[in-house]
Amino acid sequence: MTAWELAAVCLAGVVAGAINAVVGSGSLITFPTLVALGVDPVTANVSNTVGLVPGSFTAAYGYRAELRGQRERLLRLGAASAVGALIGGILLLFLDPDVFEVVVVALILLACVLVVAQPRLNAWVAARRAEPRPHGGAALWLGVLGAGVYGGYFGAAQGVLLIGLLGIFLDDGIQRVNAAKNVLALIVNGVAAAFFIVVAEVDWQAVAGVALGAIVGGFLGARLGRRIPPLILRAVIVCVGVAAIIVLVYG
Repeated sequence: MTAWELAAVCLAGVVAGAINAVVGSGSLITFPTLVALGVDPVTANVSNTVGLVPGSFTAAYGYRAELRGQRERLLRLGAASAVGALIGGILLLFLDPDVFEVVVVALILLACVLVVAQPRLNAWVAARRAEPRPHGGAALWLGVLGAGVYGGYFGAAQGVLLIGLLGIFLDDGIQRVNAAKNVLALIVNGVAAAFFIVVAEVDWQAVAGVALGAIVGGFLGARLGRRIPPLILRAVIVCVGVAAIIVLVYG
């Protein structure tokens, strides 16, 4: 990887780290960037997951005030995220690589749809938030498990999925829901990354570039991301997602 390519990966990591802190879907920035630079799609996904872990940590740390009082909830839901991430990581490595290239296109398309639909999703979530549910019950635990499988397998838009699930089943403000989302995403990325480091091929140059950028982006996203117009964020994510689909299908 040349110096210019590494710089491009770092920049993508900054943007992805910021988006993950505020919305989720940062992998739609870093993953297609790595693929466009010639990294094999499965290796790119593995390296992207490993590289985004430091950014997930800084994003969660940036929301530490909103995390107060959520310890017991996050211990319960974090177990679901960890189990789901491990299942997703196993599926990624042991399914046929050709299957991954087909499935990932569908996942990117689904992620783009979720990002575009987020305003309506948030409105629906707000309308459903009527009864107090401190931990969300079995339905939320299973939903978070499913999101963990998705996150361990690919990861893009897992933040959007988590915000939707947490908002529906918990009686809490959107900022506290977003803070919980950041912790659960950190658990998913961390477990999947640990698994990949042991058993998969990792492009450590790509990891370094994504990680350096994501650390900065996580801090920026936690502090300043709420001021970025959501419409601009969604437009950027969708454009990059469409570009990723084109690269994967025609590259």
